[in-house]
Amino acid sequence: MKQEYDSKLTAAEIGTLWFQYMSDSMVLQVLTLFSHQVEDREISPVVEYARGLSQDHLTKITEMLGSENVPVPNGFTSEDVELAAPRLFSDPFFLSYLRNMGRIGLQRYGLALTSSARQDVRNFLHECIRTSAELNEKATSVQLSKGLYVRSPYIPTPERKEIVHASDFMGSLFGKQRPLLAMEIDHIFVNAQSNMLGKALLMGFSQVAKDPDIRDSLLRGKQIAHKHMEVLSSMLIKEDLPAPMNMVSDVTGSTVPPFSDRLMLYHSTMLQAAGLGNYGVSMSMSMRMDIITMYSRLMLEIGQYVEDAAQLSIEKEWMEKPPQAVDRKELALSR
Repeated sequence: MKQEYDSKLTAAEIGTLWFQYMSDSMVLQVLTLFSHQVEDREISPVVEYARGLSQDHLTKITEMLGSENVPVPNGFTSEDVELAAPRLFSDPFFLSYLRNMGRIGLQRYGLALTSSARQDVRNFLHECIRTSAELNEKATSVQLSKGLYVRSPYIPTPERKEIVHASDFMGSLFGKQRPLLAMEIDHIFVNAQSNMLGKALLMGFSQVAKDPDIRDSLLRGKQIAHKHMEVLSSMLIKEDLPAPMNMVSDVTGSTVPPFSDRLMLYHSTMLQAAGLGNYGVSMSMSMRMDIITMYSRLMLEIGQYVEDAAQLSIEKEWMEKPPQAVDRKELALSR
């Protein structure tokens, strides 16, 4: 049976598809290198599964944008990866990277689905959500089998139901705070873990970047990730809870670039933007004022970094212009 489609894509749908094409074209080059270098027989199939997903996404997005004559972005190509470059990251790092990909995908696709109306776009996003969950499952299962999975902290099992009576439950910026809630622990732990992955990735990128300006930007991103990792981990340690393990040992000493500077800068910006979203969700799920204030402060720092990285990309003439609305005033005055 032939599928009937609406005549036009909405702004939300065009934006979703356009940005997803950019991200998947970048990830495809990263995973092509990982696929070329991976040695572990359990990790290799997970890399190949993720690589196949990116290839499939690019094909489907090209078809949907093409159906409305929307220009497909150039994105990233095989020219942005050097397969002959020495290994920069370990196999366990590949696995952590893939699990993080699945987590980001679930968040982004779920949000995009709620603002999409056209049936083919919704079908595509439904499939993306399903496969992101499958990728997370595959990566998690292998991490567990190899003893690489770092569990969220345990807390004592609650013995009874309780109602909040204390007026200081929300806390304040100073003074004694109540113990962290289970949900607050989860978000702090996951955000610290994401920053550890980001720090390792940007440390590797900064070692191999050719352009001094790009190297400085990547080093700044690494420093931000390290600082945020320490801030978040310290909140756990103060309450005698374990913090995630550092991943610096998963980065080799290579200084030969496996990726173009343009790809590495874009990847850094994408990671930081994902961090902004994570912090926003975490802030909404927190009930202690000092935690809410902490996330607000960290978000400001990331926001400034993303803006500066975008300006650098513009200066290098690397940024592709996303689809945008028409300037009606300019059209009227141009006649």
